[in-house]
Amino acid sequence: MPVPGEEFHGYVVGSPAGRGGTAQVYLAHRIDDGFEVALKVLEPRHRNPENIDRLHREFDLAQRFSHPRIVTVFERGQDWLTMEALTGGSAKDLVGTNQSWIIPLKLTLLQQIAGALDYIHDEQVVHCDVKPSNIMRTRSGSAVLTDFGIAQELAHADGPRRPVVQTSLPYAAPEVLRGQPVTAATDQYALACTAVELFDGKPPFTARTMLKLADMHLNAAPWPISYRHKYIPRAFDSIVAKAMSKDPLSRYPTCTEFITLLTHAMT
Repeated sequence: MPVPGEEFHGYVVGSPAGRGGTAQVYLAHRIDDGFEVALKVLEPRHRNPENIDRLHREFDLAQRFSHPRIVTVFERGQDWLTMEALTGGSAKDLVGTNQSWIIPLKLTLLQQIAGALDYIHDEQVVHCDVKPSNIMRTRSGSAVLTDFGIAQELAHADGPRRPVVQTSLPYAAPEVLRGQPVTAATDQYALACTAVELFDGKPPFTARTMLKLADMHLNAAPWPISYRHKYIPRAFDSIVAKAMSKDPLSRYPTCTEFITLLTHAMT
């Protein structure tokens, strides 16, 4: 693994900036010009073909996009990549904090990510892993969608699927759990779960076992969080319920329409 202060493929490694399930992220700067980046490196024990393919897929898909709310990637090697340095934390930092001044920040974040999702959907890609920890923030507070490692192209969405266990179960749409093709509505479901977590402090469904959690996504209605939080209007619950419909065709046409309605209800 890279060592802070040492050179790594043309970069000087800085301090650790985070860790995912399979990789470590460091701040780094390019030796040639001092340009600051985030350096993501697979840990040795996770350098198997599946994780390497996921890292390469993350890079290749992100490189296709040009959108201010989607992470910019720069360079990759066999088991590492560099991307823009996002030093403002993640959406996880906003979970459970409900002071009046922070509510508009959460709504703005959701609006920005909804726009990013609609953009990739227009490009025929489904992210498949929308959750607070994959929504990073710039130093100025703008939201950026990251981690396209399990994204799917819609042209191939009805082909061979990756194992369901790769999804993040607290945000998994029913169609994913059924092994059905993903659509743009799949990301909308996960965005709705993310919205609930931002305002309620936890995802809409929680359970002691993965089997029970999957069953809740498949069969249970999300609990109305307006009963727990006086500042949440009842309209929030009904808007989220539609975005989390068990039938993807019953959700909103776009993520932006969903979040626009949610914003109007909250303001």
